[in-house]
Amino acid sequence: MISIREVAKLAGVSPATVSRVINGTANVNEDKRQRVLEVIRETDFVPNEVARSLFKKSANIIGLIIPSIRNPYFTQLASVIDEAAKECGFRLFLCNVGDDLGQTRAALQMLAAMNVNGVIIGTARPEIREELETYPVPVILLDTMLEAVAVSAYVYCDYYQGGRMAMEHLLECGCEHIVCIRGPEGVFSADTRYQGYVDVCRERGIQPQVLSCDYDFDAGLAMTEELLRVYPDVDGIVACNDMVAISIYKILYKKNISVPEQIQLIGFDDITFSSLITPELTTIHQPIREMAQRAAELILAGINAGKTGTHHVFPVSLIQRETTMKKSI
Repeated sequence: MISIREVAKLAGVSPATVSRVINGTANVNEDKRQRVLEVIRETDFVPNEVARSLFKKSANIIGLIIPSIRNPYFTQLASVIDEAAKECGFRLFLCNVGDDLGQTRAALQMLAAMNVNGVIIGTARPEIREELETYPVPVILLDTMLEAVAVSAYVYCDYYQGGRMAMEHLLECGCEHIVCIRGPEGVFSADTRYQGYVDVCRERGIQPQVLSCDYDFDAGLAMTEELLRVYPDVDGIVACNDMVAISIYKILYKKNISVPEQIQLIGFDDITFSSLITPELTTIHQPIREMAQRAAELILAGINAGKTGTHHVFPVSLIQRETTMKKSI
């Protein structure tokens, strides 16, 4: 690749003049500017974006850190945030870190070194509190909430109400042995959904029946085998998210266990796939597009606003489809 010095030599100007033409940081003689532009066109010169961002102290980039690009929930979020960023002249830099604290910290360090304008983090763990307290650019926590952390804003759903809705719906459908598949412990969305389930159990005098599972399709497959062994009388399942619910259905189908006739099933998220599979999945809907849009608006607006710590909580709703049904009396 041709360098800025080589462009300058071909145009008969200094490297500083080439830099001024590229960045628009100062007036340049029109004849020199045209010579630089002509060389850039002829050589297909591409400016070093990292160098430009270091010079300008701004990269016009928004960082997005997510735990799993395989989960359609996060890809849907990323798509909307990317659209909103582009509309404002920003680009999105996606970091797929898994459930790995080390990778999350490395992503935060890399994004800061790139001089990104802001960072959106999906499903953050409490262990990154210290990094966020001193982070040099605005941060939005999406789908999560960390106590006593000074970030620009929090964007999440009423997960507690969603956990209650799921349990109450299965009870209304006549289920008597309901198992809750809780998500990863220590994750805000998983913990609060689980608490909603537990509180309904307590109010109804029901003994909670619980298994843990990561927000992952393959983990859901393995967990379902254990579920059927530990809770052979199960007739209702509250899944921690839609991907796990779909994996549960796959195992039940292979074992000739009919849904919803023998076991009723409800997910959480309302990802696109939940209405594309057969039978269509009953789920707790969270407004993914609206949440992502709000996160993007907040990070773009908050680039110069500092750490305000506002909370933006979205309501959830029950979407009944074909994996649950009211049993006839």
